[in-house]
Amino acid sequence: MNVFTLFANAVAAWGQRIAVRYGERRWSYRELNAAAAAFGGHLGSLGLVPGDRVALFMKNGDAYPAALLGAFRGGFVAVPINAKLHPREAAYIIENSQAKAALVDAKQLDSVKAASPEACAFISTGGALDAILTRPREDVFPPIERDPDDLAWLFYTSGTTGKPKGAMLSHRNLIAMSVNCLADICAFRPHDRLLHAAPLSHGSGLYLIPALSRGAENIIDADGSFDPDRILRFVANEGVTVLPFLAPTMIVRLLDADSATHTPTLRSMIYGGAPIHVEHLRAALRRFGPVLTQLYGQGEAPMTISYLPDWAHDGADDETLRSAGFIRSGVEARILGADGAALACGEAGEIAVRGDVVMRGYWRNESANASALADGWLRTGDIGRIDTRGLLHILDRRHDTIISGGSNIYPREVEDVLTRHPGVKEAIVFGLPDREWGESVAAAVVVHDGHRGLNAETLITFCKDHLASFKKPKRIEFLRGLPKNAYGKVLRRELREYFSKSR
Repeated sequence: MNVFTLFANAVAAWGQRIAVRYGERRWSYRELNAAAAAFGGHLGSLGLVPGDRVALFMKNGDAYPAALLGAFRGGFVAVPINAKLHPREAAYIIENSQAKAALVDAKQLDSVKAASPEACAFISTGGALDAILTRPREDVFPPIERDPDDLAWLFYTSGTTGKPKGAMLSHRNLIAMSVNCLADICAFRPHDRLLHAAPLSHGSGLYLIPALSRGAENIIDADGSFDPDRILRFVANEGVTVLPFLAPTMIVRLLDADSATHTPTLRSMIYGGAPIHVEHLRAALRRFGPVLTQLYGQGEAPMTISYLPDWAHDGADDETLRSAGFIRSGVEARILGADGAALACGEAGEIAVRGDVVMRGYWRNESANASALADGWLRTGDIGRIDTRGLLHILDRRHDTIISGGSNIYPREVEDVLTRHPGVKEAIVFGLPDREWGESVAAAVVVHDGHRGLNAETLITFCKDHLASFKKPKRIEFLRGLPKNAYGKVLRRELREYFSKSR
């Protein structure tokens, strides 16, 4: 079964409804289907056959869903690449995925071509692509039948610990993810209007699939930058009902926006990708109401491990809000000890999951497969525990755990305390080498305007009042902003390396 079938069913039911909107351009479901067929047919004319990879290195726009769906329709494997990456980084992914064709932003085309394999056929965005998508064809082919375990999407990880790896997502994975999304996260409806403000190459693009399966209108932000005041005005003026896949940093920025902008039509804000601090979450609930839904997942189990639904946020205690919620429908989860054995309820260890959402493995990377997959179980690399209510608590990444004097310290619990201080806007905690203790706790902090006089001694004392003494930071540095990668995740490793060298 081809994942494209989900969209094809929507075309039959809601052909005249708007599927995609970008600026002044609007594509009905029927028009988007025709554009997808045209793009898939063009790839076939270039000599591509089902199973060949097609890279998409382009900014958000109305051509993105047409190209993504066209790849699925033709039985090809989509390889979306974040448009914020450097051309050399994009060229690495094109080469590693052995892409036979690449759709590249016109401004980046020459740089990417110069660093990419000659065997790849390049298509520029702009007029050339528009001509392909709108070209009338007499030989429109039906969607290519695929085995459920055939590849559909190569999802490249962010590469914060080295070269990015391509998680092999099958048609089965994407269908299971979509059904699960509709069951647990948001039951999209034909009258829904989604505003995609995050990159379509990752989370927001994955949510295109279930949204388009239900006849929803997908508005792609035409500005290209995340301006919180502009986003909220657009939500208010255009009757947006869903903001799919916001990173916690985006929510923090929305809280800094004009509080006078009312968003009564907004019924769902889906957030994930990194932990959010309780103080920020409570502020968002006060600002927007009980419309937030948290998801926890990985590219290796796309968007689908656990969730904290909107109703669980309403009136929740801090422990619930700090959690990653309940295990998702169709997913099994275990907490594993160092020996790989399952641990009892409440014990902390590595989170492992299995189900139809778990990837087939990493593309051309057997050593990574050996450490991540065993008997159908994905070892996530995250440390967590499951409490007596069935809530999953993510303590930290396995490699981010600080071991000081033989005791484990999870950076997130220290970060949660730091962000409770009214002067702290953002904080990131990490371990530094320590001759006596093995590692010591350090923190990088960004303060709110009006709190420039805040000092390290005050924050260390504040932490001591809320944490065991051995967990308090020994070093705090104040920064104007935290370094983040192209996906909005804080680069903890870079901070750790910089602070280690500056000692």
